[in-house]
Amino acid sequence: MKNCNTSEHRITRRVLPVACATALAAAFTLSAPHPAHAAQITVPPNLPASLAVDPPNHPFLLGKAKGTQNYFCTTRVDAAGNPILDVAGNPTFAWKLFTPEATLFSNDPRDPKQIITHFFSPNPDELNTDAFTDFHPIRATWQSSQDSSFVWARTLVAGDSVDVTAGAVAWLKLTAVGVQNGPDGGDVLAKTTFVQRVNTSGGVAPPADTCDTLQDIGRQAFRPYTADYIFYTDK
Repeated sequence: MKNCNTSEHRITRRVLPVACATALAAAFTLSAPHPAHAAQITVPPNLPASLAVDPPNHPFLLGKAKGTQNYFCTTRVDAAGNPILDVAGNPTFAWKLFTPEATLFSNDPRDPKQIITHFFSPNPDELNTDAFTDFHPIRATWQSSQDSSFVWARTLVAGDSVDVTAGAVAWLKLTAVGVQNGPDGGDVLAKTTFVQRVNTSGGVAPPADTCDTLQDIGRQAFRPYTADYIFYTDK
């Protein structure tokens, strides 16, 4: 009987470490966070056809934006820069967007992290053909908070902008027209080919009657908005 008990104790000592190791491995497997994959980025089901991005481009990053669309009141001008006059020959006025100011957060409601900042800035990859304007055209800009890489993008045709949500800024498809690696070579955003702005709320310009006199010129309005930005690559 003594020998039998000794044998059982030896077996128990051997089995317990194996069982503990197995339990720990199972616990780690259940609790370890899963990496984010492009397949987990869901394009809105009601996306207008004109905003679709064709293969081989595919989404690789989603940012949840919160910020403002910033406007100023100015004289309306035509494509040649001439003032647009009313029937009485007087200048007309309108709100004009001069920059967005937004922070994009990761798509994790439990622990959202800042991943990108969004604003307007000159695109170094383009030269402006108009000698009377900035040397580099001003474009929508996104800068990675991770590695300081950049992408500049713009809408190219009228169908790239669609009013989907009432009282909100338009949904957009923007084509990358400039990219830049971060100072250490990071390319989180430098591999971007297209950007979609979808699921928007707010951000529209103030009512027209708040910018309709000469005294209103120069007034500014910062309009809160939210949106989802989906970044595509062909890499």
